[in-house]
Amino acid sequence: MKVQEGLFMVAILYFAYTQLVKGQSQPRQDCQTRCGNVAIEYPFGISSDCYYPGDDSFNITCKEDMPYVLGDIEVKKFNHSGELQVLFNRSSTCYDEQGNETISEDGNFRLDNLTLSAKNKFTVVGCNALALLFAFGMQNYSIGCISACDSLPEGNGKCNGVGCCRSDFSFPLDSYIFVTSSSRISDQAPVQTFNPCTYAFIVEDDQFNFSSSEDLWNLRNVTRFPAVLDWSIGKQTCEQVGNTSICGANSECSNSTTRNGYICICNKGFDGNPYLSHGCQDIDECASSKHNCSGTSICENTLGSFDCKCPSGSDLNATKNGCTSKERPEYFEWTQIFLGTTTGFLVILLGVSCIQQRMKHRKDTELRQKFFQQNGGGMLIQRLSGAGPSNVDVKIFTEEGMKEATNGYDESRILGQGGQGTVYKGILPDDSIVAIKKARLGDCSQVEQFINEVLVLSQINHRNVVRLLGCCLETEVPLLVYEFITSGTLFDHLHGSTFDSSLTWEHRIRIAIEVAGTLAYLHSSASIPIIHRDVKTANILLDENLTAKVADFGASRLIPMDKEQLTTMVQGTLGYLDPEYYNTGLLNEKSDVYSFGVVLMELLSGRKALCFEQPQYSKHLVSYFASATKENRLHEVIDREMMNEYNQREREIQKAARIAIECTRLMGEERPRMKEVAAELEALRDTKTKHQWSDQYLEPEGINQLLGVEILSAQGETSSTGYDSIKNVAVLDIGAGR
Repeated sequence: MKVQEGLFMVAILYFAYTQLVKGQSQPRQDCQTRCGNVAIEYPFGISSDCYYPGDDSFNITCKEDMPYVLGDIEVKKFNHSGELQVLFNRSSTCYDEQGNETISEDGNFRLDNLTLSAKNKFTVVGCNALALLFAFGMQNYSIGCISACDSLPEGNGKCNGVGCCRSDFSFPLDSYIFVTSSSRISDQAPVQTFNPCTYAFIVEDDQFNFSSSEDLWNLRNVTRFPAVLDWSIGKQTCEQVGNTSICGANSECSNSTTRNGYICICNKGFDGNPYLSHGCQDIDECASSKHNCSGTSICENTLGSFDCKCPSGSDLNATKNGCTSKERPEYFEWTQIFLGTTTGFLVILLGVSCIQQRMKHRKDTELRQKFFQQNGGGMLIQRLSGAGPSNVDVKIFTEEGMKEATNGYDESRILGQGGQGTVYKGILPDDSIVAIKKARLGDCSQVEQFINEVLVLSQINHRNVVRLLGCCLETEVPLLVYEFITSGTLFDHLHGSTFDSSLTWEHRIRIAIEVAGTLAYLHSSASIPIIHRDVKTANILLDENLTAKVADFGASRLIPMDKEQLTTMVQGTLGYLDPEYYNTGLLNEKSDVYSFGVVLMELLSGRKALCFEQPQYSKHLVSYFASATKENRLHEVIDREMMNEYNQREREIQKAARIAIECTRLMGEERPRMKEVAAELEALRDTKTKHQWSDQYLEPEGINQLLGVEILSAQGETSSTGYDSIKNVAVLDIGAGR
């Protein structure tokens, strides 16, 4: 078992090592890739980490926009197949008429890990001239060439020993320093006036054509000649390096034929730099005309190759890559007739389908326009255009946009349902999250009032009111779009299991102050007073910082400046509904005060406003809370989460309880205004006010009788009640929504 574990670790270390080697062999992304007009391609590179590591022969020096290898050998061209074209200096010796040597130049250069290619020729130009080439390294080596002539040779382009001599050479791989030298055969050899100098140089084959009239005089003033150097990667073969070679994708490793080491070659059908990880790219033979498709055949590019395709009714001739017509069988004509008939039928069917789609689209457009006008779209646009320089910023959304935002009103997007409608989580095209409320069917006569509400609510700029972003009027019932609050409702935090319900006294009194201040703002500071009419913990949202946000103004009503109350159909939630409003149908701001008092009792007790599972005496929170407060049993109804703070906060909690009792008085005129409630609650935190209210409490029996708790047998915990004062009909709509 230990041996197997050891082998496994060795395999892992070997894999990691090979990956590390491959990773180190690639150049940096910011490497310089040009020097003047010459492209510098890996494994050659300028500066460290840009050329193949461990071999300075690949290090290119860029001086005056010219690349140099090994310090002073100028590079003219790079070749991925292991060749490098460079310029070598010539070696020359000149003599005067008396035979004295006047100028002597030697061409010497160091090659390190580069080698001279067999494509080069050692050449001497001159009369009665001798040239030698010496190689110094681990093994010394030399070759020579002699050129003799007594007069100016006839003819050009021939280097046959008369005025010009050329020799092949092959040096061992460990040679790295070469020196060329030229001189006369002997001091007694005459100096020809047409040939004052002898020249020796290395030049690539076919890159020098001898001209006797010019070259014997001054070699046409050429001082450097093009030569070819061989290079390779490392000293090992492809078999020895295995998968650690630096050859990239779509390439293969090939052993060098001129020296030790290997080179990389792009696979057939690919081109580029095979030494880069993704250097070899597919050649589009069809675009570059590197294909042999002929006649009517069509070239189709494939990865690394191409195919010749023929049109329908013809076959490919593999020999000529051209197309020939197929022999049609007897049933071909019947097949054509069948296909023609089928195609015609499909075209007709497609045309009918397109006409139906256009008619449906037109019908949908007309229906959307009908709903838009029916829901007051024209009135809203008119009001917006005449709004002047106000804070009105209402966006009118399309039906299609709302469907996309709610994923087709998917059930998984439902945030809540209640008497006023269904609320969905929506995601707009800019990825912003919103709450989209789809109202229930309402009275068409309330369109103008709805438009007024949209305009007024859109102008409410209060940090504790859920902001209205816009609406959609193209649906049968209008949709309202609100900002999305992340942490659920106050009801969820007090009674639900989704959130941690451990709200401290500081959290609860701050939430109460924020809600009270918001209602006071709506009643007194808004441009047109607004009565919420459905204040409850389910309509109070909390953000990530537990900041209260009053929501759901679907039941809200605007109070004209010349009226203090309205006669409306009774609407609200049992447990929070103002008894006076329920009995008379007269709506005023004191109805919100009553509902807020119930919310405050919920914050203090942690109990639901109406719970049928409780005993008869504690089903209705208002009566139970009032009895406990009157009989000095307040500690019995205080939320257990706050009991550890009760002794320290007893005075503040009792004052908050007294405020809740005052808000839920039977007669609206005996209740305080929301301004006063907000001030009293703020004073609890500041402990500076000494304002006291009366200690008279409403009898629990009276509250129960007015609300009709003893006659309810509903399935849920909350309900909406309606009363139309014109028709004198009471409506009871039981539900557990928000």
